[in-house]
Amino acid sequence: MAAPNVLLILADDLGYGDLRCYNDQSKVATPHIDRLASEGMRFTDAHSPATVCTPTRYSLMTGQMAFRVPNGGTVFTGVGGPSLIATGRLTLPGMLRSKGYSTACIGKWHVGLTFFDNEGHPVNAGGLDAVRRVDFSRRIQGGPADHGFDFFFGTACCPTTDWLYAFIENDRVPVPPTRLVDKGSLPKHAYANDCRPGFIAPDFPMEEVDIVFLRRSREFLEKHVSQSPGKPFFLFHSTQAVHLPSFPAPQFKGATKAGPHGDFIYELDWIVGELLATLERLRIAEDTVVILTSDNGPEVTSVVHMRSDHGHDGARPWRGMKRDAWEGGHRVPFIVRWPGKVKPGSTSSQLTGLTDVMATVASVVGADLPNQAAEDSFNMLPAWLGTAEGQIRPFLIQQAAGGARTLSIRRGDWKLMDHNGSGGNRYDASP
Repeated sequence: MAAPNVLLILADDLGYGDLRCYNDQSKVATPHIDRLASEGMRFTDAHSPATVCTPTRYSLMTGQMAFRVPNGGTVFTGVGGPSLIATGRLTLPGMLRSKGYSTACIGKWHVGLTFFDNEGHPVNAGGLDAVRRVDFSRRIQGGPADHGFDFFFGTACCPTTDWLYAFIENDRVPVPPTRLVDKGSLPKHAYANDCRPGFIAPDFPMEEVDIVFLRRSREFLEKHVSQSPGKPFFLFHSTQAVHLPSFPAPQFKGATKAGPHGDFIYELDWIVGELLATLERLRIAEDTVVILTSDNGPEVTSVVHMRSDHGHDGARPWRGMKRDAWEGGHRVPFIVRWPGKVKPGSTSSQLTGLTDVMATVASVVGADLPNQAAEDSFNMLPAWLGTAEGQIRPFLIQQAAGGARTLSIRRGDWKLMDHNGSGGNRYDASP
């Protein structure tokens, strides 16, 4: 049997309770993701390795927990770096490329990279002044192009919450930023306040970033099927949605009765539907493993306002939110569809984390992982196939927003948190 294609869709700040297939009280219709779940397996005890984005993305790409590496609790901004991924570290795309896959990353990277100034010195810092120092004619180091991806189009950090609003293609910024973003022209509502006053490029559409990402993923799929029809691909589609600010594209404004953030969740669902439709149109859906998950739980602002304004709880039924070691900070949706292999409409209560993607996909494609790679990754393929006898994972280690200072370990129905409070948000502070 030929090796299957792999489409990995990573949503941003999508909560367990944001999707109808996980929460029947969700105020936002998510028909495309619900359909994906009905055609595959829905995991009910899946977790992000960390409760914030950068360390989770490191762990997803490497199968290793981020607290094991220097600065593994960092969340980069602007042109911050260097990459958390060490030179020579085997990555998920690198492993797949070694098995003959074409590999592409579209969307948010946020694992760190290195920009250089006019004299060739690394910048590696957040903030506006650091962006001012960058020589955008120079090659960027440590991004996806240096860690196993044949092609990259996306952003260094959070696309619309940053000091740098510009697209990167492979290892360059083809259209550099030219001015400060005009925040006065952007939407104003309770979910719109996370946009930093950074530098923006002329071709960067703040309210349509995910539409651009979708177009580039479609182009990759179409080009691949046309030019390399016999070669498998790995597409990592990493969305802006539904990270704040909630800027749904114009065609989705008012699409729900759950406000701007509800509209943004609806847009994410539509994007997933468009990607699935592209697989079908290109007649490769039956040969493609599709994985959908999120990098951590829902943002505090989203949860608080959605509960109050629309009766929607993105963390339901769990306690806590993004940054917290409490369950709502890291229990995330995880859906896998593999036609002919994964039973449609099935669920799994197996304990799993996003670090497990690497060992599982390696098993799917028949790759042998060396001992010095994917150290925290467990092969969940028996769970996918419904052949597991007992629990695969004996325990699960996680890190909250404080990195190595806020670790927890889960075994069975018990969890030990080696810190005080939530490990993330301050719930004892005045509002």
